Amino acid sequence: MRVIGGTMFDDQADGIRKSKFGKTIYSDPNMSMTSPVSEDDLCLRHSSASANGPLEPNRSSGEGSPLTMSPWNQTTHFNKSLSMPFDDDSVPANSLIMSLTREEGHIYSLAASDDLLYTGSDSKNIRVWKNLKEFTGFKSNSGLVKTIVIAGAKIFTGHQDGKIRVWKVSVKNPGVHKRAGTLPSLKEILKSSIKPSNYIEVKRKRSLWIKHSDAVSCLSLNEEHGLLYSASWDRTFKVWRISDYKCLESVNAHDDAVNSVVSRSGGEMVFTGSADGTVKVWKREQQRKGTKHSLSQTLLQQECAVTALAIDAPGSVLYCGSSDGLVNFWELEKGLAHGGVLKGHKLAVLCLEAAGNLVFSGSADKTICVWRRDGNIHTCLSVLTGHTGPVKCLASEKDPNSTNEQRWTLYSGSLDKSVKVWSVSEYAQIGSTMQPNTTSYEESPVSDGSYSSASNNGRY
Repeated sequence: MRVIGGTMFDDQADGIRKSKFGKTIYSDPNMSMTSPVSEDDLCLRHSSASANGPLEPNRSSGEGSPLTMSPWNQTTHFNKSLSMPFDDDSVPANSLIMSLTREEGHIYSLAASDDLLYTGSDSKNIRVWKNLKEFTGFKSNSGLVKTIVIAGAKIFTGHQDGKIRVWKVSVKNPGVHKRAGTLPSLKEILKSSIKPSNYIEVKRKRSLWIKHSDAVSCLSLNEEHGLLYSASWDRTFKVWRISDYKCLESVNAHDDAVNSVVSRSGGEMVFTGSADGTVKVWKREQQRKGTKHSLSQTLLQQECAVTALAIDAPGSVLYCGSSDGLVNFWELEKGLAHGGVLKGHKLAVLCLEAAGNLVFSGSADKTICVWRRDGNIHTCLSVLTGHTGPVKCLASEKDPNSTNEQRWTLYSGSLDKSVKVWSVSEYAQIGSTMQPNTTSYEESPVSDGSYSSASNNGRY
């Protein structure tokens, strides 16, 4: 067992490795404290100090420093640089706008909302950028920040040590984020610990069923039903009620680490992807005291790991990224019929993002493929290059300044410690490959709309 880029891998006896589980702005790694806080709830504010803090030598749950674990480690040091305004009208389609560089750690998670961007790293800090400028930040003592989701005024963060933190923005001062709770709460832990029936055996150890016993790999919101889903390397996904942070259900979902979970808006289906190579569909039933999820079907069974899942806004297409570099997709409106395979990467797909008719896939090959969907045919419009490490996370927002076309702002986080900001259009010229300050053209991959038996090639 080992970890690469925050994803769990298993070395099989047969030798097949399987997954477990423009412009630059430099961020300040040291931000001054604004108020007395607990060691588990550190609120950070902007400071003129600039220094590289040491990486934590002691980490739990396989949380070794990616600085030493990642073969793509970059050790270049940077100086701070001020941002310059850019003209939206002059930005070409599918181009790099700027880079937000953080000196403190590898980027593992992103979340965007209006003019705010939240970035999480292995430094335990969550940075907040406003209008692409460093705004504020907050820190938790609960390990590498693997996932971030935003639910109105609440921010949920999932961590390597199995904890989920809830944060709220101060009404008086938007620059201050305070910890509002932990999932599960201490009250729920004490209440559950009294009953022996609330304990389960995980990895030969007794643990409360309401707690994750390994890294939280993914969070997914279903705001319509007021639910939060958490996936974990402990092979389960859990269901939480957002209103009171209560754990309603824990589902033993897979035979290996659960790397991704997505909940369909306006429906009762939940999808999970795992290192065991499967994608499963779960049907949610609302009950008097909570929820009940039952297995509906298994969409995919393969040798290589499922690393990422994404569903488009209408809830019509489900995308699945794998460690073999392929992206499978299914059409929900056609009874979850398999639509095809997107072939655009040389190494593992690590993250997916759907926006409008576009789908973005980030990979360990350091590139991002931009796919445009027309029915069940997907065309690769661009291959975005510029990162010097694996692309670990993606987030997108519709460009409010775009009037004549569907233009999106895409954020990409990488193990090269940077976040890059791209302007992407659904009507971009096909075949362009964008690099900082350069443009080249290459043949555009197109999906054939059918399943390929070669999907097991190139696996880890």
